[in-house]
Amino acid sequence: MDKHKTKKIVVVVSGLDEEYQHNVFKGINTYAYANNLNISYVAGFGGMVGSATFDIGESSIYNLIDYTKFDGAILMTNTFGDTNMRNSIFRKVVAANIPAVVFENHENSDFYDISIDNFGVMKKLVNHIIRDHGAKVINYVSGPLGNPDGKSRYDAFVSAMEENGLTVDPKRVFYGDFKSYDGKMAVDAFVESGLSLPDAFICANDSMALTVASSLEKLGHKVPDDIMVTGFDNTFSARNSSPAITSVKCPLYEVGRTAAEIISNVIDGIPQPKSTILDAEPVLTESCGCKSSSTDELVEYKKLTYRKTEDTNNNIHMINRLTAGLAEAMTSDEYFNVIASLIGELDCEKFTLCLSEDWQDDYASVSAPEDPDYYSEYMIAPLIWDKGERRKIGYFQSDEMFPEGFEERGCVNYFLPLHYSDRCLGYYIFTNSEFPTYSLLCHTLTMILSNSLENIRKLFHLNKANDELNRLYVIDPLCNIYNRNGFYNLADDVFRECAAEGRQIMISFIDMDGLKFINDNYGHNEGDFAIQRLANTISSCCDPNCICARFGGDEFVYFNPNASRGDAVAFTKRITKSLESLNKLVQKPYVISASIGSVITVAKKDDTIFSIIKMADDKMYEIKKEKKAARKSEKLSEK
Repeated sequence: MDKHKTKKIVVVVSGLDEEYQHNVFKGINTYAYANNLNISYVAGFGGMVGSATFDIGESSIYNLIDYTKFDGAILMTNTFGDTNMRNSIFRKVVAANIPAVVFENHENSDFYDISIDNFGVMKKLVNHIIRDHGAKVINYVSGPLGNPDGKSRYDAFVSAMEENGLTVDPKRVFYGDFKSYDGKMAVDAFVESGLSLPDAFICANDSMALTVASSLEKLGHKVPDDIMVTGFDNTFSARNSSPAITSVKCPLYEVGRTAAEIISNVIDGIPQPKSTILDAEPVLTESCGCKSSSTDELVEYKKLTYRKTEDTNNNIHMINRLTAGLAEAMTSDEYFNVIASLIGELDCEKFTLCLSEDWQDDYASVSAPEDPDYYSEYMIAPLIWDKGERRKIGYFQSDEMFPEGFEERGCVNYFLPLHYSDRCLGYYIFTNSEFPTYSLLCHTLTMILSNSLENIRKLFHLNKANDELNRLYVIDPLCNIYNRNGFYNLADDVFRECAAEGRQIMISFIDMDGLKFINDNYGHNEGDFAIQRLANTISSCCDPNCICARFGGDEFVYFNPNASRGDAVAFTKRITKSLESLNKLVQKPYVISASIGSVITVAKKDDTIFSIIKMADDKMYEIKKEKKAARKSEKLSEK
């Protein structure tokens, strides 16, 4: 590959906002910007809200990836607890025939591996707690055993316990997902168990250890005086907490930088070792009763804490305003406008919103778990915010991932899913922004965008349903013209205007002739046919500014708000002539005809439209009587 060409690397990871991921990302990103790599992180937040259905929606983002579009992959599959998900990712990468670096994966010879000796270093830490501090009763907070890191660290704990003649009590093992909230859940589960206080809580990572320590102290237990707590990763927060957490020092920044360097060299054809093992060692400090190793970072910690607090407050303020704005959005365009007005406050260079082309469709199709593709074939990008400028893309193929294609430059992108429960709505992309990794609010932002998008979708369908109900309320379903409700709703206002202006109006009452005869002799379907054709005839003879309606049964009404004296005769002639043509065309064994009574008068404020309709109805009956009398006279003369 041309060394000057931008290399496209996909990084697959679960979660963004834990310090483990953040430190690895820093190593990857530093190398990427310096060496012209286009990095695309694809991440979901599985296991965050305790809902399997929600997690299906989060994991949809991994089905977006077309690995053939990339030159290489960095697979942080050690952050996944789901073995099936990890194996699915591996199969797709192998099928795409691109090189990949995998963290903590020793089974697959297709990939380059970066790892630390999880088993050996965790066993050293557990032995220290047992042998140097005399712990005999130990609670263990595990990562998922389907995760290679979680399994190695758990196995090391069990091995150390057995080697020291101690029994692992299954009731004292809590299986978490490496998330900080799991530490609180582990302590809650311990309290509910009713077991005696252990000598130590050994945790599979620092995120869980920190919340274990704080939860225990909230219960009145002092760390380490009453109980020891240990973690793993030696994160900045763990080093600078009070007490500082005894942990394992992992070179996370170096792991990320090395992974990026290896994949870049492999793409360039430079041979690399298949397996790279980086050093890790226990850091014995305050939470197990050993002295703090250093206070050199205290000033930096204070600065970082202040900066993080300030950033978090600013982000909360922005997200609150975003939430309020999205709550008021009634249409998709208003939704996009709210995002565009605020997203720049998150210090991103570019924000791209991508939605499935059918995102607003009603959910009547197969549910997402049974759909292997998740994303529709085509997507739309209704909002691309780029350095303050705004544009959109109508349609693009979902396997392109970027609506405008990959950028030929060193940059960093974060792909995050938009979904409602297990229903995939789309995704969004942050480009060259630290917000997804430094802020604890990125997942909150994702959920707000997703839920608001779903509200817009539901509102769209609710408005459609209301429109249809309103249409059914005012439209006659058989004749597809106004019914009595529709006529009064529209004609009342027009009539009041006519009365206020003293305009001359015409109202005609139309009654079909012989409907009972047609129903009795040819059936109600033929009766409906005749009514429909009469309605069509009246509608076709209705001038643009006039109103016609089915008043009920075989009765119709016509309202002309600007009538002249000859309009009544002209209207009757148009109807009669049209019906004559119709009867010749349809060749039915019966004749479709109607009696029409019309009233032309100047509308007055004391009048009502109903009173004039009654006058027209009376006229119509007079005409109908005359017709009957004429037919009777004809029959008598024939005899």
